[in-house]
Amino acid sequence: MIRIVAKTELNRKRTTCMRILAVTAALAAAAVIMLCMELNPFKIYGQIIAGSLGSAYRLRETVNKAIPLTVLSLGIGIAFRMKFWNIGAEGQLFMGAFGASLVAFAFPDMPRPVLLICMMLSSFIFGGLWALVPAGLKIKFNASETLVTLMLNYVAQLWIGYLQYGPWRDPAANGFPKIAHFTQNAVLPKLFGIHIGWILTLALAVIFSVIFRHTKFGYEIDVLGESEATAHYAGINVPRVLLVTVMLSGGLCGFAGMMQASAIENSLSEQLSGGMGFTAVITTWLAQLDPLLMVLVSFLFSMLIQGGNFLQSAMRIPSSMSQILEGIIIFFVLGSEFFIRYRFVFVKKPYRAATAEEAEK
Repeated sequence: MIRIVAKTELNRKRTTCMRILAVTAALAAAAVIMLCMELNPFKIYGQIIAGSLGSAYRLRETVNKAIPLTVLSLGIGIAFRMKFWNIGAEGQLFMGAFGASLVAFAFPDMPRPVLLICMMLSSFIFGGLWALVPAGLKIKFNASETLVTLMLNYVAQLWIGYLQYGPWRDPAANGFPKIAHFTQNAVLPKLFGIHIGWILTLALAVIFSVIFRHTKFGYEIDVLGESEATAHYAGINVPRVLLVTVMLSGGLCGFAGMMQASAIENSLSEQLSGGMGFTAVITTWLAQLDPLLMVLVSFLFSMLIQGGNFLQSAMRIPSSMSQILEGIIIFFVLGSEFFIRYRFVFVKKPYRAATAEEAEK
């Protein structure tokens, strides 16, 4: 008889190896699918690398995609460490971009450094407040944060769509449903051809790595993630830690929205996110909630996204091929979680003495 038993202790090195093996298996499975489609998988993988790293321009585009993906991963990771399943990064990104746009349009002539700082603060506040809605519902009514954060994604995107087609529609756009561009003061400056968000992103990754490893607040998050009862026993103010952590989580996702609106779109749009909020859930999980690993994993996924776009022009293959590859990776990584957390135990069927009736037969 086979039984499935939860592992009492998770080995970090073994967990890392299992996830690397899962990604490798996903690439192999994708290669089989490509062969069935009469495509050369080695050529496709080569083109993905060339399309993401093959020139200075392509490298810049890859980094531009990695910046918001990393910040979103950091935001999601904070909540995940506490076992608060924030699937609402997409909506928090939109609301952060909305908050930044409010400031950009209200004070277009403000000095650039002051305006950018105000936009960052506004984006953090709007993203954080949007995330506090499911947190409050969880504390008050024990509502599922997974469902609430997921549904709020669509509310936020529809709100941006309403602004784009309604009150914020640019009358100078020749009838197209567009929101006006920001003034130059509201655009993040560049360093080495890439907007300065990359410096802020690396700084955030280091800061949160230190917070999780060496501060009381990081300890409280981890304890609460392990057991709410233990957190209460340790004297931790659970509602306060929950609200502050979720505010940080949503605020970081909102900050990612500010960078997208300011540096990439120079405006607000309902196409702002490109689904990055959902991709960030994968990168967060693959990075094992480690802030420094999130930088690496987000960059690798950005290579996949940018390389997929390049496939369309280089090999006339739909860019959705990279999305197929993403989906296969998700499937294998989720499957690997079962083998990471559980094991099969072979148990001999217990001996049972025959009853008197069975003996007579």
